[in-house]
Amino acid sequence: MSNEVRDPLLPDRNFISSLQSLADSLQNRVKIEEACDRVVVDCNGLLAERKESKTGGNGTAKKKVVEKISGSNTRTINHHCKRYVALKIMYFGKRFYGFASEAQMDPTIESEIFSAFEKTRLLVGDKKELQYSRCGRTDKGVSSVGQVIALLLRSSLKETDASNENSEEIVFKEQHEQEIDYVGVLNRVLPDDIRVLGWCPVPVGFSARFSCLSREYKYFFWRENLNFLAMEEAGKKFLGEHDFRNFCKMDAVNVHNYKRNITLFEICPSDVRYDGNQLLAFKIKGSAFLWHQVRCMVAVLLMIGQGLESPDVIDTLLDTEKTPRKPQYTMAPELPLVLHSCEFESIKFICSADAGLALRMHLANQCRNYQLQAAIFNDALLSCLPISSGQRSLKGTTKKKASHVPLMSRPTEPSYEERRLKLNSKTFGLSKSS
Repeated sequence: MSNEVRDPLLPDRNFISSLQSLADSLQNRVKIEEACDRVVVDCNGLLAERKESKTGGNGTAKKKVVEKISGSNTRTINHHCKRYVALKIMYFGKRFYGFASEAQMDPTIESEIFSAFEKTRLLVGDKKELQYSRCGRTDKGVSSVGQVIALLLRSSLKETDASNENSEEIVFKEQHEQEIDYVGVLNRVLPDDIRVLGWCPVPVGFSARFSCLSREYKYFFWRENLNFLAMEEAGKKFLGEHDFRNFCKMDAVNVHNYKRNITLFEICPSDVRYDGNQLLAFKIKGSAFLWHQVRCMVAVLLMIGQGLESPDVIDTLLDTEKTPRKPQYTMAPELPLVLHSCEFESIKFICSADAGLALRMHLANQCRNYQLQAAIFNDALLSCLPISSGQRSLKGTTKKKASHVPLMSRPTEPSYEERRLKLNSKTFGLSKSS
């Protein structure tokens, strides 16, 4: 009967039974193949909350500590196996204040990547335990299609008893078929202008910075009326080992050797054209580069292409005994610069079929979106009012183009020796006053 009086203890038993069922269900879900990344993330979240509710007192869960990239603010999981992984990353740098999270302003590419690590719970331990390294520190506005970072990430490959929740074993297996789909997992939470292109297991001694054999940059520019042959002749002068102190932003505090080895210089055409103008790219490859080195090299090359300087000015600027002080000139804009590739020994990046398909679809969609934006701007350009040949500006005068001052006739920056002398005098003055 519907009005039958039930045993008052029965609800408690049902409650306990439901809790037991929930616990059993969670335990079974943890044992599911962890390559199913979404399931893994959900299970870990539920298990973490269950653990915290047991130790939080008064039936309330303790607050999760969210640490920053610096090491004190990263959401991590400490009871999983981990493996050392290299990730190949692309990003469109226009809206970012550089790659490194140490930049004074946000957003940075690195901060967005670590935010994705937190959301997907791939971090094991805090920042100091990750053995994190990056190949290059691209500056504000600079893009990349081949940046590489390396760090310890959570792994689904178990080398110890799966029931051991406190396992922190590092996975050294080359196996990757049943591994977490790092590319797919991260790309689902990264912003549209950042994508992981591939991953690769690497030995723990690997460093994305110091294990790199070479770095290759591309700098895009419009051909216009530039002297192609003169720029090519000038660019070949960069090949080999030279002192590039006159082609960089000097950091006399931290950098004391300005010799760098350039192994490749090419001017590459592309299929991109606009209004009869072809897009080209300087391709420059070397073992390492100084701060703003490529942009300074390009600035001088473009002066040569415009006929404002002779190709021989490269020889003069590379001769630091003859030219110890850098002439003052504006480096090339940052937006066309791309870190194209980073070369390593025995590193082969992999990407699952599903993640690769999703990646290609996303990048193709981004290309279409940018082409739509270009079409709108082009439509606006065609809608502009015509300008008569003799029309003056609103102020009554046309703006004159500034005349070019030859590089070797310009004011110069202090030499490296002068900068060091000034730094040493400041240090001596401070130590004397103290």
